[in-house]
Amino acid sequence: MKIRIDKSACVGNARCWAISDELFPLDEDGYIDIEEFEVPAGKEDLARRGARACPERVITVIEN
Repeated sequence: MKIRIDKSACVGNARCWAISDELFPLDEDGYIDIEEFEVPAGKEDLARRGARACPERVITVIEN
């Protein structure tokens, strides 16, 4: 599974970070700090929950 994030559309609600600060790190201004990553084994549910928590829907889950 892969996560893709449209950083330019992030408004800094940090709801993804509240689900998993490990998967969804924030920059010093409180916005998502990454654009794409492979989800580690066993963290798939957290990744999906983090994506669903984003009110702007800037996080896309790509199932392999």
